[in-house]
Amino acid sequence: MADAGQLRQVQGIVEADAGRRWVVPSAPGKRHSADQKVTDLLYLCHEHAKRGVAFGEVFELICGRYRDIVAGLALDCDIDALLTEIRDEIQHGAGPDYCARRGEVRTGPIVAALLGFEFVDPAEIIHFGSRGEFLPEQTQESVGTRLRGEGRYVVSGFYGSQPNGAIKTFSRGGSDITGAIVARGVGADIYENWTDVSGLLMADPRVVQDPKKIEVLTYRELRELAYMGATVLHDEAIFPVRESGIPVNIRNTNEPEEPGTMIIRSDRELSLTGEITGIAGRKGFTIIQVEKTLMNAEVGFGRRILSVLERNGISFEHMPSGIDTLSLIVNGGNLEPKLDDVLEEIRVVCKPDHLEVEHGIALIATVGRGMMRTPGMAAKVFSALADAGVNIRMIDQGSGELNIIVGVKDEQFQTAQNAIYTAFVG
Repeated sequence: MADAGQLRQVQGIVEADAGRRWVVPSAPGKRHSADQKVTDLLYLCHEHAKRGVAFGEVFELICGRYRDIVAGLALDCDIDALLTEIRDEIQHGAGPDYCARRGEVRTGPIVAALLGFEFVDPAEIIHFGSRGEFLPEQTQESVGTRLRGEGRYVVSGFYGSQPNGAIKTFSRGGSDITGAIVARGVGADIYENWTDVSGLLMADPRVVQDPKKIEVLTYRELRELAYMGATVLHDEAIFPVRESGIPVNIRNTNEPEEPGTMIIRSDRELSLTGEITGIAGRKGFTIIQVEKTLMNAEVGFGRRILSVLERNGISFEHMPSGIDTLSLIVNGGNLEPKLDDVLEEIRVVCKPDHLEVEHGIALIATVGRGMMRTPGMAAKVFSALADAGVNIRMIDQGSGELNIIVGVKDEQFQTAQNAIYTAFVG
């Protein structure tokens, strides 16, 4: 969606299949690595205006993007009047949600004019409550009523409205979420998510060289991989379609002949060969190690230690334990400003025999639906790490046995992922 050429590409994809009747475009993205997304520029204009700093130079970059797109598509569209309206609203104190949505608002009508579809403002059909909470059932009813039938529609992504008419945006990646909401509301056969890659990869290509593409995975596997760092599809986008069992197809706008990756429900018949689906990981965690004799016999010990984190506004990622030991794995960035207070409170509340902190831990998840029914999967992971000289600091296997998570030092993050990938994929 970055320029007129990309929009022509989108037009060709939509017109190639008459079943593509609902289109949710995002705001113009980067044309090249040094470029900026329109949404980011709009946020920057808002920040300048809030601080009383002139934002005309930044706003002119936005104007140039849209003028180039309209001219390149030879559309009869008074884009300057629309841009002037945005500039005036920002100048008069429009909030960040207003600013964020303007990229999609301006792109939607352009795409609708190009395709000859009807444009629908999502403020009409996507509903948030007065406290900003998304209202899925009310939204589904509105989407179904407004968009079903024989029409062909373009719906802007990223936002909806509250009961008082105020605009409320989703988090970043909101166009993915809007697309899934529309797919569920109209009862679509499939939700195609067109992006700049030909599907999900088995590992991060910045960490593992030339990883293979994932052809099919389940919603649960995607959730595990997304949580651990895979970022092609916004993970919240799977929830609306997951509830209805609508498959998701990740496709490449620039390589439309590629089948991409299909995401389906786990109750569909799938091959459980024992192969892994993918590997993902994140750095920057901290382990708080707690030791206390007869911890297992002390009723309420786990509750008390977790209450310390709760009172300090810190969530935990994992909590592996033994008879007399318990480890809390938390996000290091969230913990660091409160570390001394947390440790002191643990000492007072839990009276441990020993308390130790280890920073710089990376978590790596090996995910696969066939893992729980295949002997030797864990042994293969641990042998690969041992052969690569990687010291494992933590092991955790989910209750659904869909993944094996290991903690290693940050500096061994890349070595560990490559070792696991090579052991299973080659």
